[in-house]
Amino acid sequence: MATAYIVDAVRTAGGRRNGKLAGWHPVDLAAATLDTLVARTGMDGAKIDDVIMGCVTQAGQQAMQVGRNAVLAAKNIPDSVPAVTIDRQCGSSQQAMQFAAQAVMSGTMDVVIASGVESMTRVPMGSNAMFHMKEGLGHYKSPRLDEKYPGIMFSQFMGAEMIVKKHGFSKDDLDQFALKSHLNAIAATKAGLFNDELVVLDVETPEGVIQHNVDEGIRFDATLESIAGVKLLQEGGSLTAASSSQICDGSSAVMIVSEEALKAYGLTPIARIHNLTVTAGDPVIMLEEPLFATDRALQRAGMKISDIDAYEVNEAFASVPLAWLKHTGADPEKLNIHGGAIALGHPLGASGTKLMATLLGVLKAKGGKYGLQTMCEGGGVANVTIVERL
Repeated sequence: MATAYIVDAVRTAGGRRNGKLAGWHPVDLAAATLDTLVARTGMDGAKIDDVIMGCVTQAGQQAMQVGRNAVLAAKNIPDSVPAVTIDRQCGSSQQAMQFAAQAVMSGTMDVVIASGVESMTRVPMGSNAMFHMKEGLGHYKSPRLDEKYPGIMFSQFMGAEMIVKKHGFSKDDLDQFALKSHLNAIAATKAGLFNDELVVLDVETPEGVIQHNVDEGIRFDATLESIAGVKLLQEGGSLTAASSSQICDGSSAVMIVSEEALKAYGLTPIARIHNLTVTAGDPVIMLEEPLFATDRALQRAGMKISDIDAYEVNEAFASVPLAWLKHTGADPEKLNIHGGAIALGHPLGASGTKLMATLLGVLKAKGGKYGLQTMCEGGGVANVTIVERL
């Protein structure tokens, strides 16, 4: 089977809800990231076989095939390049990356861009379902689904709290983890460790145009006291907004190519895809699946968790990576070394390729070889991608 190589990976700095990226239409936001990726690699945009874009809330400004619209809005990619938009919930762009790698490994394509976009300011999470329900146009839960899961409203918040109780975490455990996310992100930002992965965007303000190049969600004044003081998301629970991922606007992209493309276009790989795994389990507790998907990925790769030099486990809620650490026995000092979604934000459909951009940066900064990325997803699904830095 052919090998799939990563040539480059980029992301925007996260924008808070109604923050610096609120003025960017998501189509243009995605197009700017695609343009940056193509320009950085020196790739002829006309030679790209496909663009696969993850997006969760495909409604409003993200409706009507946002992936294709982003290509049409791009300056460095001609209209002759196809695109598709996919939804695997929070793992959408990680799945885009795995589909891209599979296309290359199958020999059917040579140059594929995997990407993602989400403007959670302009297209609120869940609005694609809520607007239809408000208009009396039906509910996503069908009679057969309700018969199998009677009275259950699938909820990530509920699943995250179930993980807290199942694994015996305290509120202080969650708050401590949240603080570490901010401290890691602060250290990485101050050291300039995100610079190589960032797409710098112009943002109009009342004072003039400024450049957006710092993740807006990082709380540079975070303390354990300030985090612990945030009110609970639900009475009797343990999670707060401070120990949960931040609503975020952003886009990201990864270029994946074949060995033939490396030679034909003079490209230099920075990593190769080592393993692609996706599994599914309990849709009620939902967010626990990365634990078992990681087991499966390591087994298929013939590796142990100690063989991995850096892990990116999406911080949807602090309970998820904490449970992952407990289950796998992984080294906590290798986890989300530059911070995670609690500090940097979680732009849903863009988070998969966003994490890969950061993971590759971590491996470069630490001189590591193998990196593992995993994402909890709605419906009890999880993706795992293992890469080898070159």
